[in-house]
Amino acid sequence: MAEYYVPARDSETEFTEKRSRFIGHVWRVETEEEAREKIARMKAKYYDARHNCWCYVIREGNITRYSDDGEPQGTAGQPMLEVFRREGVENVCCVVTRYFGGVLLGTGGLLRAYTRSAKDALAEAGRAVVRQWAETAVECPYNLLERVKQEVTASGGILGEIEYGAQVLIPALLPAEDFASYAARITELTAGQCEAIHLGECFRAAPVAE
Repeated sequence: MAEYYVPARDSETEFTEKRSRFIGHVWRVETEEEAREKIARMKAKYYDARHNCWCYVIREGNITRYSDDGEPQGTAGQPMLEVFRREGVENVCCVVTRYFGGVLLGTGGLLRAYTRSAKDALAEAGRAVVRQWAETAVECPYNLLERVKQEVTASGGILGEIEYGAQVLIPALLPAEDFASYAARITELTAGQCEAIHLGECFRAAPVAE
């Protein structure tokens, strides 16, 4: 299956622009119903706000929706949506709440503010890549720990929780198609002292280092 990106975690960010308060939220969602529930929850929580603008992208069914929620057309929901399109992020829901501060921002000001809020919330959430991974582990002496860790990163892998004992156990997720070359490189780097073990495969999200 092809890889794609999703938010790594839920997030909340906030900033003030000319006394208007912008609160951005991002969630990973799997269905349109789940996205609608997040939106409804924010509208209830921030019931006294002037606007609760939103957008979402659902991979299954290629579903894309957005709303300006009373802001001038094209100044809120659509620019928010473009943030996620540019970053290639799917299965995402974003709500930006605005408390009006009494100063008009104009069309350009609104577009910039809603874009910034969506970008800030996505940056706080981080991205995770969903793809086929090889689950691997390398047991090595302590003096080779950093060398193996560097090779995991260089091979596009994700380090797991390292276990320290008589030797070091380094679990990692590697792109499934790259496992063979990674295993050969580990053998070469450690002069045959260590071996990369293939524990299985999985299709899941793993955080991406930005």
